[in-house]
Parts: sequence; structure tokens; C-alpha cells
Amino acid sequence: MQIRPLRVQDLDFACALSEAEGWNQTERDWKFLLSGKNNVCLIADEGGRLVGTATALFHPPGLAWIGMVLVDRQMRGQGIGRMLMSEIIKRLDHCKSLKLDATPAGLSLYRKLGFKDEFTIYRMTNSSLHENQGSSLDFALRIDKNNIINVLQSDKRIFGSDRSILLNYLMENEPRRAYVVLDADNAGGYIFGRTGLRYSYIGPACGISLHHVIKLIAGVLESHPGGPIAMDVLQDKGELIKWLEHQGFEIQRPFTRMYLKSNCYSGEPGFQYLISGPEFG
Repeated sequence: MQIRPLRVQDLDFACALSEAEGWNQTERDWKFLLSGKNNVCLIADEGGRLVGTATALFHPPGLAWIGMVLVDRQMRGQGIGRMLMSEIIKRLDHCKSLKLDATPAGLSLYRKLGFKDEFTIYRMTNSSLHENQGSSLDFALRIDKNNIINVLQSDKRIFGSDRSILLNYLMENEPRRAYVVLDADNAGGYIFGRTGLRYSYIGPACGISLHHVIKLIAGVLESHPGGPIAMDVLQDKGELIKWLEHQGFEIQRPFTRMYLKSNCYSGEPGFQYLISGPEFG
């Protein structure tokens, strides 16, 4: 078994693997992960047969976000997931902190590798949104190249490291879901989203108050063209979870946010409401 860098010609396999698992990543998301010069993308190659993947998205100055840890169902139970994780951890030795959002299936492996729990996140989905009367986004500004600097400054403090590459990617590819509420040039609240393979995804969303965040989410839902939609909500945001349930969202499964080595980039979780996806942080 060879664990080697993932290449452009491997993307068809990577996309098919995540689609077979019912995950939401598009080919564009895979290309984004592969494009970063400081990212690490690995593939498990068994004599020319591709059987697994793992990725790490780098958030300066020293945080690596591990995701897309997948093994072909026919090859599971042979330690391939552990091999991928061990190799990616080795290649990220220069990073001060490694983080991931673990599915229940991966939790045991990550704990054995030394990852520690930080908090729980709930995947919430809705396939038939209720009407959100009066939930326009007139109070907010579309995020663009002129005002995104305000968002990036706030996000670096709230998230704990620099997600500028990721947030620019989301803004450029889904501008109709990227909004900010500015308060004296500071980002009082902001939201992004993207189109996925199975459903539209909302997140990240952060803000200085629940009021700001709910208004942003409601506005994005109001403009949603239809079809299933999903978001990942921090477990401690009970009022937001209740509001989303009132809109017809249901909790599907938990994720466990975990870290290895250090949690020095924890940011301000009290202002974090929706994450940007388990593969992104």
C-alpha cells in the first residue's frame, strides 16, 4: 500500500468516493483543496487501485484542517484509514495545531491517534422549507472584494486563524449567499454558503449576537431557489437550533470537533454559529 500525494488525474476517483459515501463535496471543492500550495492531499494506492483519501486545508499561521478521510467500502477494516491519518499527521508536523470534525464512524480512530474532543456540532437539514415572510436581506451588504477585508478581520479573531483563502473562495463562487452586517466598519455578523452535490449548504455564519445571525440565515433561506439545504450548528447554540427546528430543519447526526497537539487557535466559539463544513473548518 502506497500513500502518495493526490494528483489532478485522481480527482475522478476522489469525487466518486465521496459521492458513494453520500457526502456533499463537488469537483470544484476537491479542486480547491488540491490547489492550495500549503495544503496536503493524499491518496491510498494499492498497486494502481485507488482506495482512500485524506486532505488538510492550511489556515495560517499554523492550523491544518483535516478532512475527506474516506476509504473504499470494499477495502475497509484493513487499517487504510489509520495509514492515511498517520501519514498526513507526519506531513503536518510543522503545524502547531491539527483539527477535524469527526463523524461518529471516525471518532474511535481519531481518539486512538491522540485527538481530543473540543465540542459537538449538529448537522441539520431541510428538504421543504417553510415560507420566511419578511426576511429580506435589505439590512445587510453583499460581501464583495471591497468589504471582505472587514469580514476577514473579524473572522480571524472569531475563528482563531486566517480563513481568507477559504472565504474568498466561497465569496467568488457563491456571491448570492455571502452577506455582512457592518457596524462602524466592523463585521457585526456575516454568512456564506455554497452549492453542494446533494444539497445547498449554509455556513460559515458568525456574529456578535444571535439576532444578527438569525436575520442573516432567514434572509438566505428566503432567497433559496428550492431543493434540500443543510447547515452544521454548534451544539451550544440552543436558541438557534430551536429556531431552525421551527423552520422545519431536523438534526441528522453529530460531528465532534477535535484537535491534536494544541488548541491554540480556538478563537471565540461564543460568536461561531455555523461552521463552513467538516472538510473546511
